[in-house]
Amino acid sequence: MDFWELVLISLGAVVSVYFGVKLILFSWILFPTVWFPLPKSFFTSMGEWAVVTGASEGIGKAYAFALAAQGMNVVIISRTKANLDKVAKEIGDTTGRRAKVVVADFTKEDVFDQIEDELKEMNIGVLVNNVGMIMNAIPCKFLECSNLDQTLNKLINCNVKTLAKMCKITLPGMVNRGRGAIINISSGVASARVPLYTLYAASKVFVDRFSQALQAEYKEKGIIIQAVAPFSVSTRMTFYQPTGTLVLAPDEFVNSSLQYLRSGDKTYGSITHTLVGWILQTIPERIFFSECMQNNLQNYVKETLPGSDQTQTIQ
Repeated sequence: MDFWELVLISLGAVVSVYFGVKLILFSWILFPTVWFPLPKSFFTSMGEWAVVTGASEGIGKAYAFALAAQGMNVVIISRTKANLDKVAKEIGDTTGRRAKVVVADFTKEDVFDQIEDELKEMNIGVLVNNVGMIMNAIPCKFLECSNLDQTLNKLINCNVKTLAKMCKITLPGMVNRGRGAIINISSGVASARVPLYTLYAASKVFVDRFSQALQAEYKEKGIIIQAVAPFSVSTRMTFYQPTGTLVLAPDEFVNSSLQYLRSGDKTYGSITHTLVGWILQTIPERIFFSECMQNNLQNYVKETLPGSDQTQTIQ
């Protein structure tokens, strides 16, 4: 065997191994219940209670119902008591589990002492940090955002500060018991630098990095900490887009994402959203950065999404 034959054989072996590994990685995305099975008692073994922020509708509400269906009592937190009371009654009627209502506006500065008092002495096994907001319903350049100073403070309080404070409140109990799970809702837009969603996307990058670093710190304590980064889910934040292959219903997405809970410190939560994330990362950034793309995105939202005159949306 001459030198070049050896080089070609070695190259072929490397390529075969590379694509073999890719195939294995793709198989765990297709079959999460095979690769990362969750025992029937998994969630109740974490603790008696789950806490879900932004739980009056959308993804947060779906998480509250899914965890109650797994046998957990749930604390649902949002800013509108009437909506929370309705969700609490639905959870009790459909699952038989208890639902405790806590009213809090996470855009404000001084809500966490009250929340900590409400959660004191509770055996909290799961925390879902879901609450979040965008600056403007219609994507816009940073300086074009209405009421910029006020909106900036609200978004940082809601998307960044709340995440860290809720972990500070619930994590010590999990550490003491040596078990627990924290699910932090990020966004697919954190996968790329996306103009017109500048501050929102940056806040979700914080969610990713905070979650991944926190998992490294507390994994050995028996705690799962994961960032979940969906793309389009049919909620108020996305103007209730019609569901389909790429746009998932909240309950569909949540049930899928929970299957990936043991898959690592970050997941897109579904097969289709994982594929979208991979594709997004292959697109040259200059396409996103082009003025033409930005204009087309703004026009698309204005023309196709009802209710896009709203300035802010909280999920």
